Amino acid sequence: MGDRMNRKSTLLIAGLLGVVGALSVASAYAVIPQSPVAWDERWKKLPATPAPVAALKSGYASVNGIQLYYATAGEGEPVVLLHGGLANSDYWGQQVAALAQHHKVIVVDSRGHGRSTRDSRPYSYDLMSDDVVALLDHLKIAKADIVGWSDGGIIGIDLAIRHPTRVNRIFSFAPNTKTSGVKPDTEKNPVFASYIERAGNEYRKLSKTPDQYDAFVEQISHMWGTQPNWSDEDLKKINTAVLIVDGDHDEAIVREHLEYIANTIPNAGLLILPNTSHFAFIQAPKEFNEAILNFIDYK
Repeated sequence: MGDRMNRKSTLLIAGLLGVVGALSVASAYAVIPQSPVAWDERWKKLPATPAPVAALKSGYASVNGIQLYYATAGEGEPVVLLHGGLANSDYWGQQVAALAQHHKVIVVDSRGHGRSTRDSRPYSYDLMSDDVVALLDHLKIAKADIVGWSDGGIIGIDLAIRHPTRVNRIFSFAPNTKTSGVKPDTEKNPVFASYIERAGNEYRKLSKTPDQYDAFVEQISHMWGTQPNWSDEDLKKINTAVLIVDGDHDEAIVREHLEYIANTIPNAGLLILPNTSHFAFIQAPKEFNEAILNFIDYK
């Protein structure tokens, strides 16, 4: 593994097109070089949650005992956008606008998040993965690309493991496959603390159970304490094209853990976006969107 990692760490590609094109067909480690011009430290900021996209057509799907909120825009090959823990689908606003020019985009509020309801069953990534498959059935979509952030990225990997016939390519941003991949005291980071506070306010605004945020957090925290916990063998069974992506200043995910994931999933790639964090999709939406499109549209 050491020789392999050395080969990966020496691959520096300046063009985002070249990086993602290479990563989509072969396992490679890539860091986009910094511009010689000093960049604003955007990773230290949490931009506003994007406004809901007006073109979205929204609805609810009765799946797995809950009401799952979803919305769609555009036409073409379908791509499902899965948000992170505590968040909601509005966070994908800048991605929807870009992707809907070429694809049928489906955004989802995961169970208990945003506008979706939850039931008394314990949270698990398997359960939320099954919700996505049930939504695809509801929409009569046989197979889709998956773009996931954090918990959404983990759900994407879960789909590749348990429902491989329902997914094409997986763009997994800031995932972990073991609980040890999460940095301790993440919630104390100023940017992440701001996000947690914002997420609570958004929950109370959007949820059908606005007074149950604390109960919701307690319920999902039980999952985070033990999941995910996939073995090497689980990851090595994946035959879906997977790109592991993160910001170089992620507040939550251990960089070495991302390298481990990309090394263990067969033919997976690893893309690190500079000067960004766990929230790169709103800190650097142009680069983030180009990375998605070049990966899922690569022929």
